[in-house]
Amino acid sequence: MPPTVLVTGGAGYIGSHTVLQLLLGGFRVVVVDNLYNSSETAVQRVKELAARFGGNLSFHKLDLRDGPALEKLFSSTRFDAVIHFAGLKAVGESVQKPLLYFDNNINGTITLLKVMANHGCKKLVFSSSATVYGWPKKVPCTEEFSLVAMNPYARTKLIAEEMCRDQYRADPEWKIILLRYFNPVGAHPSGYIGEDPRGIPNNLMPFVQQVAVGRQPALTVYGTDYSTKDGTGVRDYIHVVDLADGHIAALHKLDESGVGCEEYNLGTGKGTSVLEMVKAFEKASGKKIPLVMAGRRPGDAEIVYASTERAARELKWKAKYGIEEMCRDQWNWASKNPYGYGSPENNR
Repeated sequence: MPPTVLVTGGAGYIGSHTVLQLLLGGFRVVVVDNLYNSSETAVQRVKELAARFGGNLSFHKLDLRDGPALEKLFSSTRFDAVIHFAGLKAVGESVQKPLLYFDNNINGTITLLKVMANHGCKKLVFSSSATVYGWPKKVPCTEEFSLVAMNPYARTKLIAEEMCRDQYRADPEWKIILLRYFNPVGAHPSGYIGEDPRGIPNNLMPFVQQVAVGRQPALTVYGTDYSTKDGTGVRDYIHVVDLADGHIAALHKLDESGVGCEEYNLGTGKGTSVLEMVKAFEKASGKKIPLVMAGRRPGDAEIVYASTERAARELKWKAKYGIEEMCRDQWNWASKNPYGYGSPENNR
């Protein structure tokens, strides 16, 4: 029997791309998602893209905080491992609604870990974030950097990481990999699945995409006086398919002996400025992106990119795609699905 993996938040942006790579890699996948910020259409499309492997995917609409529902699922299916994506992820919203974030991200993770322990499922890949490094004083960020959360969203990731470390210390039979993502962008090359944020996007690329398809009038660039090559902030953008493959590599790592609770950065190891990314997108799409220059946002870092040596060495994983492919695939998705999984009538 192929291994069975539970993917929480599998209808979301990174989740859906990872589910597809898992299916193509021969895994059986069970997705749970409360659809708060995602669409069941994504799961349907993944099934279609997986073709003959699509039958190995099942979906349950379920909130991780619902312990009894999760218990029931674990009682009916034996899981070899869990990949835990489910969580709210907008930094700005977390500042406005911290309790919503603590309830969803932390309570959801506590319930999941409890139910996993009850059923002897002790292999976990956790979706963490580069935000646990706060605003690093130097780059690239290595996994040994001290950890500090600058907003409630980052705090939920940091607390979840600490819970995982404590759980492993209490019971060393657990094997846990914490993946710290940098800035995921792009879409599956088919243009059939991609990022579909609700409301006004708070990340650069979904916003650029909405300007390109005419849903937003212009892109606001925050901060033009940083000491970078063009004055705009620099980030490490990673293609979502590379990121998905990083999760497959992490799952294989969990099968090795001697794995405890380990952290890995998933990025490209290269920094790209906001204006460089906009230019690359303009080239890929043939669209001009109108810009509005604004002052720095409080708390925004100047330059953040990953050290990726540890992932290359221990997970045998390395990002393959550059910003040209990221922008090409992002535009392919946006041009085919200008309203994401919705339509102009029910546009959220």
